[in-house]
Amino acid sequence: MHWCRNSLFVCCWMTGSLVSVQVNAESALKQTSALAVYYSQGEYGQDQDTRIRYMPISHEIAANNWRFKVSAPLLEVSGPGNVLVNVGSVGGISDTKVSERGAGDTILTLTYELPAWSANSPFIDISAELKLPTADETRGLGTGKVDGGIQVDLYQQIGGATAFGTVAWKYRQSSDLFRQLKNSLAVSLGLSGQLNDSVQLGVIYDYRQPVSQFTGETHEVLPYVSWSVDARWSLMFYAVKGFTEDSADMALGSQVSLRW
Repeated sequence: MHWCRNSLFVCCWMTGSLVSVQVNAESALKQTSALAVYYSQGEYGQDQDTRIRYMPISHEIAANNWRFKVSAPLLEVSGPGNVLVNVGSVGGISDTKVSERGAGDTILTLTYELPAWSANSPFIDISAELKLPTADETRGLGTGKVDGGIQVDLYQQIGGATAFGTVAWKYRQSSDLFRQLKNSLAVSLGLSGQLNDSVQLGVIYDYRQPVSQFTGETHEVLPYVSWSVDARWSLMFYAVKGFTEDSADMALGSQVSLRW
């Protein structure tokens, strides 16, 4: 999740990552606190479902063209133990059943907003992400390794709508429990528009390369609605529909944000 300077923010959950859309006024220093709730369910090629409940609390500080965000979640996973938040299915067949809850991995994100070179040029953001292994890998809540990523976001006004896209590369270290993990590329495309002064509707398509030698690519569609309650408070709701074996069958999420 992040703020976009052109009055639209799109924050996208890719196999475990979350998204929101907001209006933001320019100022020297901006701070945003957010609480999100996410639930997903799917078989991921197994005989039993994996259910994930994920509740990240985040805070972002923005100054000039820079933004820094930290996100620390609570997490609950129930299933065979081969599906990881912010990664997805790592593959393999498991006959065991795990049900664990605890702290998830902490995510640090630094974003630079490139200055626009003309009035009609697209907005471009470049982000670097660092994952700190605060989740317990022995309980299936994380990999236990430091991971990272680089992401480029592009936004373009087209009449009364906004088209946007994301290209992200994720670096993942293999661990004693998840040796099959590998780096992957993800791409998102979306379109949004204002229903009225305070409500925005949009849809996002996500594609991701396989994250391990035992999994395939994922394809998901995410429709969302964002409501700016007033100048400080906003709400966002979304759903996710997966179309491959390694995607969640369905997911629902919401987020409340406070700018101050």
